[in-house]
Amino acid sequence: MSQRNMSDIIEAYLKGFLKHQEHIEIKRSDVAEHFDCVPSQINYVINTRFTQEHGYLVESKRGGGGYIRILKIHLVDQADQIDQLKDLVGQKISQRNSVNLIQTLYDREIITKREATMILAITEKSVLQTYTDQEQELRATILNTFFDQLKYTDK
Repeated sequence: MSQRNMSDIIEAYLKGFLKHQEHIEIKRSDVAEHFDCVPSQINYVINTRFTQEHGYLVESKRGGGGYIRILKIHLVDQADQIDQLKDLVGQKISQRNSVNLIQTLYDREIITKREATMILAITEKSVLQTYTDQEQELRATILNTFFDQLKYTDK
C-alpha cells in the first residue's frame, strides 16, 4: 500500500467537500489546525492543486475575518471549456501545467485515457527538448492544435 503525503491528504479532504458543493470557504488556520500542520502547507496545496488548469478558481480575503473560497469552474459546453483551456496554454506552457490540463480533460470525460496518454507522450519534456530549445512554445502549439481538433471531432 502506498503512503500518501500530507498534501495528498489535505487535497482529498477539500475535494471531498467539493464533491457535494459548488464551492467551499475555509480558514487556512482552521484546516492547518485540523491536520496539525503549518498554514503554509495549506497554501501550498491550494496553490498547486486547485488551479484553473485543475478546474478551480480560488478567491481569498486576508485579515481577521479572512477566508479562502474554492470554486469549481463550470462551463456551458465542451467548446467553451476547450477555449478556456487554450487561453490557459497561451504561447508557452510548462510540462507540469500541460499534465494538469490533460488530467482535467480526462477527469471531465472530454478525452479518453488513451488520448490522454498519447498527448502526454508527445508533449513530454524529454521528447521536446531533443528537437528544440523552445520546448514550452512547441508544447503550447501541440496542445492548442490538439484542443482545436477536439472542438471539431466527436469522441
